[in-house]
Amino acid sequence: MSKIILITGASRGFGKIWAEAFLKRGDKVVATARNTESLSDLVAQYGNSVLALQLDVTNKAQCFEVVSKAQQHFGKLDVLINNAGYGLFGTVEEASEQEARDQFETNVFGTLWMTQAAITVMRNQGFGHIIQVSSVLGIATVPLLGLYNASKWAIEAISESMAVEIKAFGIHTTLIEPIAYATDFSGASGVTSKSIDVYDGLKSVVYEQFKAMPNGNPEATGEAILQIVDAENPPLRAFFGKTALPWVKQVYAGRIAEWEQLSDLSEAAHG
Repeated sequence: MSKIILITGASRGFGKIWAEAFLKRGDKVVATARNTESLSDLVAQYGNSVLALQLDVTNKAQCFEVVSKAQQHFGKLDVLINNAGYGLFGTVEEASEQEARDQFETNVFGTLWMTQAAITVMRNQGFGHIIQVSSVLGIATVPLLGLYNASKWAIEAISESMAVEIKAFGIHTTLIEPIAYATDFSGASGVTSKSIDVYDGLKSVVYEQFKAMPNGNPEATGEAILQIVDAENPPLRAFFGKTALPWVKQVYAGRIAEWEQLSDLSEAAHG
């Protein structure tokens, strides 16, 4: 039986690839984007299997309207994939107030509004699956993406708490945590803060490290997302990319080692 899947940020990157993967196998997709012209090729190829809707996720009312339209049009909503988001590049000091607020409005609040709207529909129908496109940077960090890191850490915390809250209603929660992929994340999709020259040396080193990272093939994620959606008991978290798990294991080993070294201090601070 075909599933009804709503994907935000479906105009390019993961969102577009996943929309096509679902449509090719016969699912119905509610594809959203700021500009629906970017979805015209999907509509032309898949016809009534696609409902293309304009959506700015920073508009709370519009988020609720889109979820309602999706449910009314197809009769149910099996899966929400919160994919809309972007990266803010620069040091923490360089980020302007507006850039910081915009980053959270899209990545955190946009995801929150869509999630809240979907929970209401899914709770009433007694089933559903909410998939949050987080990042490996939601559980570990790199320099020059501090505000982006923070936005994904927020989604991780919200979603982990939520998973327990909505499980009894038949709603599953999954966090997808991709590592570096050959998308336009650092290109047209990204925003770069005005530079402060004292950070030029650091940036040269870090950006060279970024360039040296082996990027995953975005097309390879299509089959992976199908498996997540089809799982009888979906995971709370899933890495996308072969270098994610080794890196995170190294990061967490370092954290645990530091905490253990400070265990006497921690216990003394308990009183």
